[in-house]
Amino acid sequence: MTKCFVNTHRMAKKEVRPTKLELTILRVLWEAGPRSVRDIQEILNEARPTGYTTVLKMMQIMTEKGLVERDETVRPQIYRARYSQEQTQRQLLKDLIQRAYGGSVKSLVMHALATKKSSPEDLEAIEKLLDRFEGGRYKCGLL
Repeated sequence: MTKCFVNTHRMAKKEVRPTKLELTILRVLWEAGPRSVRDIQEILNEARPTGYTTVLKMMQIMTEKGLVERDETVRPQIYRARYSQEQTQRQLLKDLIQRAYGGSVKSLVMHALATKKSSPEDLEAIEKLLDRFEGGRYKCGLL
């Protein structure tokens, strides 16, 4: 039988920011792939006791919000993340940059670098990335 994931959300077209619990559930789906409520609950239980009805309610809310899609052609129903981890992280980061840093990517990066000591490997990777964006013209001297 063909899987038919249904997106039943009815919310207006606006960006939805997942809550902390919703992100935890999305991580399960990104790492483990499409799963039933019971499967998700068992995986969540490994880190912290979580009730089946709590997970079921969260999956219903997440479906309504458009964060997950549900395959209604099978029993038990199977859920999958509607957006990839990369798409979700990109959207959350865009939102954070706008709300907390007034749209300044530079401020975000400077704050991130000042918050936690970066390894020489991380700094080298950042420098290479900046160099690539600048077409080889930019040497920031992070090392």
